[in-house]
Amino acid sequence: MQAQHVRQSFVDFFRERGHAEVASSSLVPADDPTLLFTNSGMVQFKRVFQGLETRDENRAVTVQKCVRAGGKHNDLEQVGHTARHHTFFEMLGNFSFGDYFKRDAIAFAWEWVTSASYLGIDPDRVYVSVHESDDEARRLWHEVTGMDPSRIYGLGDADNFWQMGDTGPCGPCSEVFVDLGSRGSAAVPTLQQFIDLAEAGHLLEIWNLVFMQFDRAPDGSRSPLPAPSVDTGAGLERIAAVMQGVESNFDTDLFMPIINRAAEVIDTPYDRGPEGAGLRVLADHARAVAFLLADGVYPSSDGRGYVLRRILRRAVRHAYVLGRTEATVVHLAEVLIEHMGAVYPELVAKASHITEVTRAEEERFLETIEGGLRRLDELTAGAAATVAGEDAFKLYDTYGFPIDLTQIIAAERGWKVDTRGFDAALQRQQERSRSARSAAGVGEGVAIRTDKGTGDWTTVLDTEQQRFVGYDTTATQTDILKFRRSGEQLELVLHENPFYAESGGQVSDTGVVVGEKWELDVSDVHKLDGAQVVVGTLDAEFRPSLVHARVAEQRRRDIERNHTATHLVHAALRHVLGTHVRQAGSVVDPARLRFDFSHHAPMKDAELLAVEEEVNRAIWANTTVETSELPHKDALARGAMALFGEKYGDVVRVVDVPDVSVELCGGTHVRSTGQIGLFHFTGESGVAAGVRRIEAVTGPEAYATLRRLDVRLNEAADRLHTNPEHVSRKIEALLAEKRRLESQVEQLLKQGGGSGEEGVETMIGDTRLVVGDSPVDDRGQIGLLMDSFRERNNNSIKVLFATGDRPGIHVAVTDDLISNGVRAGDLVKRIAEVSGGRGGGRPHFASAGAGDASKLDQARSQTQAIVERLLAGSNSR
Repeated sequence: MQAQHVRQSFVDFFRERGHAEVASSSLVPADDPTLLFTNSGMVQFKRVFQGLETRDENRAVTVQKCVRAGGKHNDLEQVGHTARHHTFFEMLGNFSFGDYFKRDAIAFAWEWVTSASYLGIDPDRVYVSVHESDDEARRLWHEVTGMDPSRIYGLGDADNFWQMGDTGPCGPCSEVFVDLGSRGSAAVPTLQQFIDLAEAGHLLEIWNLVFMQFDRAPDGSRSPLPAPSVDTGAGLERIAAVMQGVESNFDTDLFMPIINRAAEVIDTPYDRGPEGAGLRVLADHARAVAFLLADGVYPSSDGRGYVLRRILRRAVRHAYVLGRTEATVVHLAEVLIEHMGAVYPELVAKASHITEVTRAEEERFLETIEGGLRRLDELTAGAAATVAGEDAFKLYDTYGFPIDLTQIIAAERGWKVDTRGFDAALQRQQERSRSARSAAGVGEGVAIRTDKGTGDWTTVLDTEQQRFVGYDTTATQTDILKFRRSGEQLELVLHENPFYAESGGQVSDTGVVVGEKWELDVSDVHKLDGAQVVVGTLDAEFRPSLVHARVAEQRRRDIERNHTATHLVHAALRHVLGTHVRQAGSVVDPARLRFDFSHHAPMKDAELLAVEEEVNRAIWANTTVETSELPHKDALARGAMALFGEKYGDVVRVVDVPDVSVELCGGTHVRSTGQIGLFHFTGESGVAAGVRRIEAVTGPEAYATLRRLDVRLNEAADRLHTNPEHVSRKIEALLAEKRRLESQVEQLLKQGGGSGEEGVETMIGDTRLVVGDSPVDDRGQIGLLMDSFRERNNNSIKVLFATGDRPGIHVAVTDDLISNGVRAGDLVKRIAEVSGGRGGGRPHFASAGAGDASKLDQARSQTQAIVERLLAGSNSR
């Protein structure tokens, strides 16, 4: 039975029994930024099992894409060396949300596994395990299926008890095993024999039925759930191996087309034994790479992107060891898309993105892998020992070797790696990088400072807590909670504070705080112990009083325009370029916005135009910008964008531009998109491997920028004596005329035109020296002129001085002198030394820069003497 038939059989079976078919969720968990990847079928139903949300259906069936590579669930090291471990796999699952429980779950499992209408596995080959305390499940397996009790084994918590976390839903589970046929007619195994056979792979676990019936309290006690549920997971790859009668998952039709293509690309036969591990790793990793890219994960140096990069580079290394020095995984991804695109249409939709990024990543690593392996050879030469952490870090930083790849290669040679030293070196590098970014204002902007001045704080009111009112107003009357003064610098903590402190890429507000007979110009705002502190200079006497705090209104509005525009541009980039786009940093100030994002190539002009148009359409729609505070999980469930690894509080602020963008954000924003007015790109560039940057302006600054461009266009039109709309056509005509004239000049120069034999002629013995001024500046044209001179003369040297836009010295030597040891390169260097220039070239023609152009006359006056010395030296040889 082919894998596609197993997959469809499972879905059809449960649909016929009242289960709603639910599509696989993304490999990137939608509501859990702390989880690397979706690693089981229940992940998308986690909030249902926790009682945090409900669904229309109380029964569901899924075929879920899963990845286990990194974090708690990491099968990466075993891939290719065992028959069952994979980074990417498909999990079949049926779920009951407070509907049926153990009896029906057992009945369904037995029927699908053993019925001739479905898998049709001989019941005598089937064994099950239950939790040692779950007498109910043990009884039901016998009662529902007629299975002999001797084939039902009780195991402990480690094998047969499942829990979502330290607290919450949990319960016993029951696993279905299939005898792979290697035991023949042996007697039913004892409990220990069963455990040994399962560990040896002779009894293969294909399905796990989890019975969630308890709620675990913080103290570890368990109480019954009011509505017990069922969560099951069956591995498609394992079942396909059973149904196709092969020993390894890699021998199934899910892997063999990819393995065969790998063998073809690398030009090596496939060995099903240990020698074939490299091809198995390639096939497995190609599946993971393609599916992760299709679901928006992008290779990067941290988080999910780093795991993807590790997988890809492990694959490249395996291909390299097999003799392949060109991109390999990209060809395997193409096979995967062809074979699985009908089941997972996102593979087809993202096919070009998958192949482009995969090829680019492979080629980037191939540029450094040879040097990295050579360095590792040097490090591991001699008796087995330990690769120092600093050396391992340099392999990572310079050659792109993930630490686990270094560990694998070192272990193959009997060496260990100092991973603690590596972590320390990595941390030092990250701290240096953060400091550099902060100094340069890169990424999220300047780091939030925790203190500003010196001296002690004076408390004015200790009965109140500061409240930020800047979302609702830019001016307020309020009290001072505490202050600190150091010379003319004054720092205030206001009770009701309208000033935004720099955070998340948005710069701090400025403004004024006016008290009784004093006024503080606020130049900065920083955070201290959870409060926002306004900072300024005051040269007058200061007395705490009731104050009027006022943010610089126009500046704040410009910042808000730019901040909301970053949300719109993020959404537009994801729409135009793909969902792999993720924010990698931003700066929002009054004059412009800067947004860094993950993407593998420079944006094309058409893509920039499409993004700019989409952002402006969102602006002109004048959509109300909605803000709310929600529990973190509820915000993610609404689809709010969250940064992987970012720490969020239990309650988060959500900024929602309906039908366009939903993001977690604590910054200030416009009330409606129309207030942005206009959006215009001013630049696009690369800042790191796989990270691009756009810069843009909005509102009045966008208008001013376009107005300046309009003025320049009109000025250019006036200079060209045409209308602005005809400037491009006029320039094309002028360029065509320039090319025509250059062609004519080249023909004249080839014929000696424009040169004659202009210059001062001197005979040095039998050698003729001509020194003059070049009629042209272009070196190519000077070369043509010199070629003409050489063709017309013998025993001659010509030296031309260019004094125009590109001052320099040019020397030509005829072939007969070259045969006597005179070289144009030697001569031009000696002449150029006089003016401080440098140069060189071929024996017959060489050029040098002028150095100090004011000394060219001095170099000219010494040319004859320099030539005489050079000729004398060549004659003496």
